[in-house]
Amino acid sequence: MTNSELSTSFFLQMAAIIATCRVVGWIVRRWLGQPQVVGEMIAGVVLGPSLLGALSPALEAALFPADSKKLLYVGAQLGVGLYMFLIGLTFDRGEFARGAKGAASISFGSMLAPFAVAAAMTPWLIGVPGLFGAHVGQSQAALFLGAAIAITAFPMLARIIHEQGIAGTRLGTLSLSAGAIGDAGAWVVVAVVLASLAPNFGFNLGPGTMLAVKAGGGGLLFAVVMIAIAPRLLRPLETMATKHGLNETLIALALVLFLLAAWAMDAAGMHAVFGGFLLGTAMPRGRFATELREKLEPFATCFLLPMFFTYSGLNTDMSVLAHAGLIGVTLAILAAAVIAKGGACYIAARLSGESHADAMGIGALMNARGLMELIIINIGLTHGVIGPALFAMLVLMAIVTTLMAGPLFTLFCGRHGAKPTPARPLTAQS
Repeated sequence: MTNSELSTSFFLQMAAIIATCRVVGWIVRRWLGQPQVVGEMIAGVVLGPSLLGALSPALEAALFPADSKKLLYVGAQLGVGLYMFLIGLTFDRGEFARGAKGAASISFGSMLAPFAVAAAMTPWLIGVPGLFGAHVGQSQAALFLGAAIAITAFPMLARIIHEQGIAGTRLGTLSLSAGAIGDAGAWVVVAVVLASLAPNFGFNLGPGTMLAVKAGGGGLLFAVVMIAIAPRLLRPLETMATKHGLNETLIALALVLFLLAAWAMDAAGMHAVFGGFLLGTAMPRGRFATELREKLEPFATCFLLPMFFTYSGLNTDMSVLAHAGLIGVTLAILAAAVIAKGGACYIAARLSGESHADAMGIGALMNARGLMELIIINIGLTHGVIGPALFAMLVLMAIVTTLMAGPLFTLFCGRHGAKPTPARPLTAQS
């Protein structure tokens, strides 16, 4: 495609993507009581081969030509990274510090059980043709599947928490903190799996080993800088916003910092979402953060983020499950994922001193996988770790577990939470 044809195609794509996301989002809000973001997930699948491609392959091919998908991919990464930056602006650092022990315990439980279940299921699954790449060993398959089951829908978790009315409460912050810690661990595991598939992986510091070291070490170093150093360096931004308002110069500076943070995490082998989120948590609170969210959030959520759901949907073909006779395998993976993740989070929360209702609510929220699941399995598909059939299974698992999160939370905790403990006011130092 020429540059002119590419731009023409992009304009039509975005019109279709935004319209479909808003319509499907309205339907799931109106008739299913689900957040808008769940509708956007489903809209992505609707626009792909699972529905539009099945009904009109020619229309799907004309709307999403192969050459245009690279542009869509870049926009998708920008959208999800910027969205997580905005989520970071609302993150309560003080409450996270006070609840770090409980969050770490819940996160550990939410990782341990899924990896144990994945290890038990892998000998069976790896014998099913087409689920994993031919070059993938049993240990690699178990680690990747464990990460896919253990992952939490971090961006969606944040949005569900906001729409449930528990943002800024102890319950909301604890769930978000545990999700952040667990997702970081899952990303390190994925990096190790990808490294093990590279040449010269081992103790000779070949490319594979260096990939894993760079991902783990780079991510840890970036997190330390954002937590311990960046808040003090960024504090003058609030002073400038208070004196002069949030002008275009400050907005541009914030966007440059976000892009550098996203680049740093991508370069380290993690993902742009962690760079954006960690930078957001380091930003000063007050007028700067409030007005920055007001300026950027509508564009990020209405225009950029839907690109990611559509890009994932274009790689999803649910029909392969029926053709391959894999419905039983799909149900087994779904059941194992729900029981392992939700049950482990509930037990860990109870052991950390949470009430039964709050522990059930945490388990329901942490069981949602949505956006982060889609990111990880897209990487797995691109690198040949998993095949199209397992990709479709995990997309379905991501949608179902995310659909479950809101209704189960309401069932266990009631609308707007089970009398959640309010977060303490932030201090100037937090």
